[in-house]
Amino acid sequence: MSAIQDLQRDSSEQRAALESTKARLRSLEALLHRLTLGQAAMPWDTQEGLQRELELAYSHLVRDKSALEEEKRRLEEENGDLARRLESSSEEVASLRRGLCPQARSTSEDVPPGSKEGCGELIWVGEPVTLRTAETLTGKYGVWMRDPQAAYPYTQETTWRIDTVGTDIRQVFEYDLISQFLQGYPSKVHVLPRPLESTGAVVYQGSLYFQGAESRTVIRYELHTETLKAEKEIPGAGYHGQFPYSWGGYTDIDLAVDETGLWVIYSTEAAKGAIVLSKLNPENLELEQTWETNIRKQSVANAFVICSTLYTISSYSLPDATVNFAYDTSTGSSKALMVPFKNRYKYSSMIDYNPLEKKLFAWDNFNMVTYDIRLSQV
Repeated sequence: MSAIQDLQRDSSEQRAALESTKARLRSLEALLHRLTLGQAAMPWDTQEGLQRELELAYSHLVRDKSALEEEKRRLEEENGDLARRLESSSEEVASLRRGLCPQARSTSEDVPPGSKEGCGELIWVGEPVTLRTAETLTGKYGVWMRDPQAAYPYTQETTWRIDTVGTDIRQVFEYDLISQFLQGYPSKVHVLPRPLESTGAVVYQGSLYFQGAESRTVIRYELHTETLKAEKEIPGAGYHGQFPYSWGGYTDIDLAVDETGLWVIYSTEAAKGAIVLSKLNPENLELEQTWETNIRKQSVANAFVICSTLYTISSYSLPDATVNFAYDTSTGSSKALMVPFKNRYKYSSMIDYNPLEKKLFAWDNFNMVTYDIRLSQV
């Protein structure tokens, strides 16, 4: 119910902002008309300068109006969808509160390859540290990342950011230095040959991995050469709102990176909405191993992988949420957790782990933030 109320409040705020933008547009149009009538009395350079300023302001307002209308439509869709899902989730929520976590099954008995030095169970998440705030309405939610295994010409500082509000998302902002990222000055803007969907993208070993819009296809885009290197359909994976996280946003397919490699988090009809976790080959995107958990994907707000263990977040909007579930791929078992997690800005649409920096990266209601973490000693 809290999630539904948050969406209703956001929808109301968007409607008010949309009406305000429309009013500003009408005011600008009237001002432009008056200035046109009075041009004869102005010096030519003054006329030209005012015209340019008005045209620029007008184009910004038109863009904001379009983004608001799209956001309003999405919020209304998710409002209804959350109400439907609330009823079907009640039994599962009660089970989680009682701490009943049956063993889940795995399609592989092998431990995933890769170094797990320094690994343990997540026992603490620190306070969020805000690095920067998005400048426009298209930055309400999105994804930002650094490459934990940076490849030439990139470094550990290189940062990428994607604003994911809208219907044709292709722009990827690249920042060579952290200082450029903090100040909002991209060194390059990539335009993807295929639009992406949701906030599930990651960068790993010099490539951007993302879900193609309105498809169950995962795509590998090599950033340095700006070419598509591989694409692969995830068998049976739900997409475009079939099995999203609780906040919506078409987050059906979520990519993740940890100490051992590249992962994809999703669900299928066969799994009845439970989270399915697969290890991906980063070169060709072939599925190497797959686990089916007992965690219902639509009942959690987000998920990430640390040391081959899947973790989930209880809420995207409650200020005091928790890391509420852990699924260990080495044992094929899950258990309930109560690790405090803060949604400072009450709309966390992306949460990923960076194994190099040992931090969580998140996008919370226009804000790009990080969290320190602590793992138990093995």
